[in-house]
Amino acid sequence: MEDSIVASVIASFKQRSEFGQKKYGTNLDRTDLNFLQWVQHMQEELMDAILYLEKLKSMSIVKSEESSSA
Repeated sequence: MEDSIVASVIASFKQRSEFGQKKYGTNLDRTDLNFLQWVQHMQEELMDAILYLEKLKSMSIVKSEESSSA
């Protein structure tokens, strides 16, 4: 039996890979980056993720305040 959540994540990974190959003309098999450059890319991605989480928190707080004042 297939797990629909796992299938959805796999499909998303495939879409993301295709997007990246079209946008950057390469994939993660590339060999032009050294270890520290890969670390830098990952650090930047994680910083973006923290920003997205903070945005979602602020949206949740606003929604909660709107609900409690109604």
